[in-house]
Amino acid sequence: VQLQASGGGLVQPGGSLRLSCAYSGFTLDYGAIGWFRQAPGKEREAISCITATIGRQIYADSVKGRFTMSRDNAKNAVYLQMNNLEPEDTAIYYCATDQGPVVDGVVELTRQCSFTSRGQGTLVTVSS
Repeated sequence: VQLQASGGGLVQPGGSLRLSCAYSGFTLDYGAIGWFRQAPGKEREAISCITATIGRQIYADSVKGRFTMSRDNAKNAVYLQMNNLEPEDTAIYYCATDQGPVVDGVVELTRQCSFTSRGQGTLVTVSS
């Protein structure tokens, strides 16, 4: 199971970024894929998820209405469009799935979205 996130960077408050995640080593015929983040000194926070079977999208309250997740099955990729970014969104963002072994604990958004494997993260900094 491999996941590679990219697209992070420095953005001003109110700005936008689009994160990409290329995955391999598994198929999304079932299970879920999504994103979690970890800000300095804080615990990991699962923020978005797409369930494979019905494509249901789930978001944490902290990002609902501002972040949108999408997938491209042909490219084995998922994306996270982040709009109206706030300084509180500053964190390392990880692409993650439940289709792999537990790497360093489970990060749960919902019961259907409990991530076990993640890739290298990408840093998002929101600052003026």
